Amino acid sequence: MDLSRYWKTIVDTLQDGVIVVDPMGRVVAMNPSAERLTGYRAGELKGKSCRLLDCTGCRIIGKGPAEQWCGLYADGNVRAKKCMITNKENRTVNVIKNASVLRDENGTIIGAVETLTDMSEIVRQQEEILSLRRTLHLDEGYHGILGKSTVMQDLFDLIDNVAPTDSPVMIQGESGTGKELVARAIHDVSPRAQKPFIKVNCASLNENLLESELFGHTRGAYTGADRDRIGRFEVAHGGTIFLDEIGDVPISTQVKLLRVLEEREIERVGDHRPINVDVRIVSATHKSLDRLTAEGAFREDLYFRINVFPMQIPPLRRRPEDIPAIVQHFIRRNNEKTGKKILGLTPEAMERLLSYSWPGNVRELRNAVDYAFVLCNSGGIAAGHLPPKISAREPAACPPLSLSPAEAKRGAEREELVRTLEATGGNRSEAARRLGVSRVTVWKRMKKHGL
Repeated sequence: MDLSRYWKTIVDTLQDGVIVVDPMGRVVAMNPSAERLTGYRAGELKGKSCRLLDCTGCRIIGKGPAEQWCGLYADGNVRAKKCMITNKENRTVNVIKNASVLRDENGTIIGAVETLTDMSEIVRQQEEILSLRRTLHLDEGYHGILGKSTVMQDLFDLIDNVAPTDSPVMIQGESGTGKELVARAIHDVSPRAQKPFIKVNCASLNENLLESELFGHTRGAYTGADRDRIGRFEVAHGGTIFLDEIGDVPISTQVKLLRVLEEREIERVGDHRPINVDVRIVSATHKSLDRLTAEGAFREDLYFRINVFPMQIPPLRRRPEDIPAIVQHFIRRNNEKTGKKILGLTPEAMERLLSYSWPGNVRELRNAVDYAFVLCNSGGIAAGHLPPKISAREPAACPPLSLSPAEAKRGAEREELVRTLEATGGNRSEAARRLGVSRVTVWKRMKKHGL
C-alpha cells in the first residue's frame, strides 16, 4: 500500500502545529493543530506573511525571497528553539519550533515547513513552581540576587516578564546595586540561556579600543593590529551582550551600535563586509541618559532603541529589611573562604548597619562584612568590628512599641509612595520609574493605602 498518498491525513492528525510557507514567508498551508495554536483558520492566514504571528525566534531580513527573506532560509533549518508567538487574540503562546527548508529537484528553495509544539502548560507549571519556591524561600536569592522586600519581588517579576522576549533592556541604578546580576538573570531566564552571555564595560576602554572590542578588527586596521580579531558581538551570537556603563560610549561608536539594533549586522574595524549577528542587547548605566541626550552627549535615536524596557534597581537604603539576609549570606560565604565560624551580628552591630545610608549599596555592605571578618575571629560580629564610618554612627531609632513590624513596614511604604507621588506631581508612570516598580504596582499600592 502506498501511504504517501495519505500525507495530508497524516499531517492533519499530528498534535504539533504544522505551517508551510513560500520563499517570501507567505503561509501556504497549515494543519488543524496550527489553527488551534494560533487561533486563526487556515483561510485567514493563507497568502499572508508569517510575520503576523510575531515569532520571537525568527530573524527577519526582509530584503528579498529565500535567503534574503529570513534566517531560516539562510541557515537551512531550526532545531528545538524556544519561542513565543502571538495568537489571534493577541496573546503570547510559548512554543518549541523546528523548521526545515524545502527544495525542488534542482536544489532551488521553494519554501519551508515549520512544526510548533505548544509549551504553554509546561511553562505555566514551571512558573507556579518558581512562584512557590520564591514564596517558601527555598532558593537563596533569585539567580544570585538577594532580597525578599516588596521592591525586589517587583523587580524579579519584571525580569520574569521581559526575559522571554528579545526587547532591549536598559538597567538603571546606583553603583553597587547589582546591575550585572540583573542582566545575567535576564539572560538566564531567557530562551538564550544556553548561548553566551558577554559583558563589556564601556567606561574602561578608549574609543578605538572599544570599537575593536565590540566589533572586532582586521589585520592592519590600526597600529598594533597584527592579526584578525572577532569582536564581542560575534562571540555573543545567539546570546546576550551586556553593555555596562553605556552612557560613556562615544558618539561615533553610538552610530555603529544603532546599526546593530536596526540591521542586526556589524562591520569589523578596517573592513566593510557586513556580518550578521543575532544578539540581545542589555544595557546599564548609573548616569542620567535623559540629561546626556538633552546635552547632545548621547544620541536620541539610540536612546529610544536601547530603552525599550527600562528597569530601575532600588538602592539598598530603600530596602533595609533585606540587610539581615544579605549579611547572613556574606557571613556564610566568608566562613567557607576563611574557615572561621562567625555566627552572625550582635544586635548593636545590626542596628548600626540598619541606620547607615549605604551610598555604595550592596557592594559596600559586602566590603563591610569582609572588613569585620578581618577583626572578628569567632562568635558574633560586634559594632567595633565594623568599618569606623559605620560603627561610629548612632543606631536608628526603633519604631514605636505599639506598632507591629508589619504596621511599621506598611507605614514606611505609604510614606515613600506619598513622597514620590508629590515629587512627580501625581504622575504614576514617573513615580513607578523612580520606585523601580511597574505602573500597575503603583496603582495597587495607592488603592491599598487609600490614596
